[in-house]
Amino acid sequence: MPAPQWLPAWKRDEGARRVLALFARTFHDDGETGPLPGTPDGVWSAPGRVNLIGEHTDYNAGLSLPTALPHRTYVALRRRADDVVRIVSEQTDEPWTIRLADVRPGELHGWGTYVAGVAWALRQAGHDVRGFDAVVDSCVPFGASLSSSAAIECAFAVALDDTFGLGLGADDAGRAQLVAAARRAENEIAGAPTGGLDQSASLLCADGQALLLDFRPGLAPGDFAQPVPFDLAAAGLALLVIDTRAPHQLVDGQYAERRASCETAAELLGVGSLREVTPSDLDAALDDLAPHDHENTLRRRVRHVVTETARTAELVALVREGLGADGVPDEEAVARVGRLLNASHASLRDDYEVTVRETDLAVDASLAAGAVGARMTGGGFGGSTIALVRTSEVDAVATAVATAFAQAGLTAPAFVAAPPSDAAGRDA
Repeated sequence: MPAPQWLPAWKRDEGARRVLALFARTFHDDGETGPLPGTPDGVWSAPGRVNLIGEHTDYNAGLSLPTALPHRTYVALRRRADDVVRIVSEQTDEPWTIRLADVRPGELHGWGTYVAGVAWALRQAGHDVRGFDAVVDSCVPFGASLSSSAAIECAFAVALDDTFGLGLGADDAGRAQLVAAARRAENEIAGAPTGGLDQSASLLCADGQALLLDFRPGLAPGDFAQPVPFDLAAAGLALLVIDTRAPHQLVDGQYAERRASCETAAELLGVGSLREVTPSDLDAALDDLAPHDHENTLRRRVRHVVTETARTAELVALVREGLGADGVPDEEAVARVGRLLNASHASLRDDYEVTVRETDLAVDASLAAGAVGARMTGGGFGGSTIALVRTSEVDAVATAVATAFAQAGLTAPAFVAAPPSDAAGRDA
């Protein structure tokens, strides 16, 4: 029986020490822009995220419920007087350099596009951002559908905000502008048509809380993002994240195809977004789409989006009422949450068609081992799953999933403990 492989999060001071040492090694002989060679202006970090429920709803003006992971991306950065950007990552041996004047949509490639894109977006919004030297190190699992790209974007967003005195990070309204810049970086420079869920979670989540995101356009920051207390330990529960090691990519066309299908369906239905289709309207909407949908693709996509937003609202109501106290779960409420998670996965598998063999196996093995509920998390086409488990059964569920993967001849999964954690900010 294989032992589960756990991916621990770094403590904040450890992450800061790592990037400070990397910065000193990288820029040790270059004091042209700083007070001392190898000395940055500061250290900042941003978390990855896990989405509890509400998948592929963000670009449909729906609801999502993410939390921030304790796993973070760390940045040490020093401003420059010119517009040159030089960045180095501990995760790659490919240094990345560009002039900000040369950053344009559709013309950049490589991991540095996420960084340069944030600076470009802030400049496009009228902020005085200039060049910088920076290093990056991260314990956010890469390619696991846990928003490693958003963690990079948001770590640089808060770093540039502080370093160039933009004054955006102090309140929700300003952070909403940082979310918009990070999202533009991903959409327009990196070329991934994501809907803003990941950047919002990384910049707006809080320790011990989930974050209800309402993606209807025009909402004030306080209405768009609402904190939801999420103390699973009080109910004797834990959230187990399973990195299936199935490669996860959002820029290979599949994600864009799903988004385009939803936009087509909304246009055919005469609505601004699929959020305007309520559960009571769903059957009539599906009937209206039938003449335009011979392969039943649009109807299945719409059914997922409408029912997923409804599931998210129901789960939030349950969490707000409380799932238990003093380590004892409210069994009825917990069972209802589990059914919602399971239904979300079935919808993503059958209607939205974004699961893969590994994510389906991880969900099935988790449930067979006693998980309360389980589902794919993130954009899909690989990546991670989550399982809501009783605290006493975390190791047993992880072992069962690892065993199932071994028996299927698949690459061993990795496991992440995921207590709700804090948003992006300064560390040193």
